[in-house]
Amino acid sequence: MGNDQKRGFIFRSFSTFLILLFLWALVIGFYVTQPKIKEPANEDSANKYFTIGMIVTYENRNKQGNIWNFTEEDKELGLFMNNSWQTVYMLNVTYPITVFKDSDGNPTAFMDFPKPGIGLKENLTYEVYYWVVLKPRALPQIFENRSDGFEDIPEDLKTMFCQPLSLWQSDNPLIRDLAFSIAGNETRVLSVLSDFVLWINQNIKYESLDVPRYPNETLSERKGDCDDQANLLIELCRAVGIPAYLQIGCIYQPGENSTSNYWNGSWTSALTNIGWHGWAVVYVPPWGWLPVDLTYSSGNSSDPLSHITSSAIITNPTVQYANITVTDYILDSRLQKTLVISEEHHILTHDTMIEEVQNKAESHEIIGIPVQLTFFFSFFIYVACIIMPVFLRRSKHKLIYFKSECL
Repeated sequence: MGNDQKRGFIFRSFSTFLILLFLWALVIGFYVTQPKIKEPANEDSANKYFTIGMIVTYENRNKQGNIWNFTEEDKELGLFMNNSWQTVYMLNVTYPITVFKDSDGNPTAFMDFPKPGIGLKENLTYEVYYWVVLKPRALPQIFENRSDGFEDIPEDLKTMFCQPLSLWQSDNPLIRDLAFSIAGNETRVLSVLSDFVLWINQNIKYESLDVPRYPNETLSERKGDCDDQANLLIELCRAVGIPAYLQIGCIYQPGENSTSNYWNGSWTSALTNIGWHGWAVVYVPPWGWLPVDLTYSSGNSSDPLSHITSSAIITNPTVQYANITVTDYILDSRLQKTLVISEEHHILTHDTMIEEVQNKAESHEIIGIPVQLTFFFSFFIYVACIIMPVFLRRSKHKLIYFKSECL
């Protein structure tokens, strides 16, 4: 075989090698972007492990043929949070994301949808999956006679968590009059908080709507669900100078399956082993921030302190999703409902929560890598397959000639 023939043979072989390398990259790229298992250090056997999945489908049913132009709210994605008793990893998400912190300080992301909107009868679906590690939680022992007074609450916390907002109108005369009437002459913070909890239990019935109520609505209607009652408690606390805000999360509810329609049938929500929940967080010296759960405590409901010590966040597998400290999420919910109904959009959500096998979870930890890396990695190899032969030709086959001489 002549040198030219040898060079041609080696060049074709090298091109074939690059093509095989590209295929190999697809396989390896898929492999490295899957959740990986690694042995952790000092794993606590009391931890609990869960996978949370969310599937969302947007459907355009507008009979006038209007385009559904996606808003930032449509693209927004909550990322849960990490703290001393929970660690959450994002395993996978359908579209690339840009991560930021919202006005409440929560980790949030915007998804990069493949198109800015969808036409009539078109739809768009995205999925996101999280791996959750829940650690055991405990509260200090609390007693009313050991509670500090209002003067022991730091002034900076009062400034930050007692100011009137559109969500919590703590300067509302009706709310202030009620709050000070219930508190009376009591100076211990925990005692005042207990009186607020007891009053709500005795005067507010549980009832859920497809959008949350403002505290004054809960008060006037004398009914509300978990976050409605929590927001009323928060507003009462803020009115007398006790710092408070709202937390939202999900509770593991094995065996529970439900499908509900909201917003005049424009939103269909399916839940599997999961329930969304809201509760108050209140600053009580000397113990600091304490959860107060008005609707999901496992203790004696007539005992106000049981709404702290037996709150869902303490006694049930509960994953904290977000803090609400300044955002008027009630207004946002109502605006979104109005828009979806008026534009004849349809939203389908399916949330799931699965507890992982104990013996598997106790000895491993999941590390997730965004699946988008697969495309970047494969694209790099693909470009190499195109550019390298051209480069080699322009280099007068120096590399190939060297290889041919070695055969």
